[in-house]
Amino acid sequence: MAFILVVDDDSEIRDVIHIYLRNDGHEVLEATDGIEALETLSKCEVDLIILDVMMPHMDGIQACIKIRERYSTPIIMLSAKEEDMDKIVGLTTGADDYMTKPFNPMELIARVKSQLRRQNLLKPKITETNVINIKDLVIDETKHYVSIRGQEVTITPLEFGILKLLAANPGQVFSADAIYETVWKERTGYSDNTVMVHIRNLREKLELVPREPQYIKTVWGVGYKIDKYEVTAKT
Repeated sequence: MAFILVVDDDSEIRDVIHIYLRNDGHEVLEATDGIEALETLSKCEVDLIILDVMMPHMDGIQACIKIRERYSTPIIMLSAKEEDMDKIVGLTTGADDYMTKPFNPMELIARVKSQLRRQNLLKPKITETNVINIKDLVIDETKHYVSIRGQEVTITPLEFGILKLLAANPGQVFSADAIYETVWKERTGYSDNTVMVHIRNLREKLELVPREPQYIKTVWGVGYKIDKYEVTAKT
């Protein structure tokens, strides 16, 4: 069972999602806009957020930005827009997945399960200590903690998964498909921009000059890597 927050100004859509989530064994909280969602999150701990884009008062994009300032909770964004740019904006602001309306409720439930499964897989084992140092970057798997130049960085579970994958395999180049299949735990079949957007988000948070990355390097035409000589690990 998971606690899931559904944020949408359309009561009929909230009701449908609520019913399917409850039938799948989850507890459901509801909010009608971004402001109410933030108020709910300040009072209750949730495992996943389903967030509509088009809402009054505070829309989903603004809400996602505010949520990511404090929480790493997985976010599935909903929107009636289908253009690739809208999907990129949603992912860039910190969403973990994106669905367009109208959607099949069973597909939404499948994506909810996928996000919750990843969240559990990315949670560290309490009995293990795994700290990786890369120059001024520290990745603590046990605490799910990342810092750069002595400052803690808030990253999403998927961003953490990508960073951990590259740092734990220094020198190895991972294609976008390999990163997706390893971190998302699914076969490829996604927009080509998905991994790229998450890599870009990581660079924005970690790099002094994102266009000249010192940590996550691009191997043109192949994929991404962290140089081997830069990494030291403590277990």
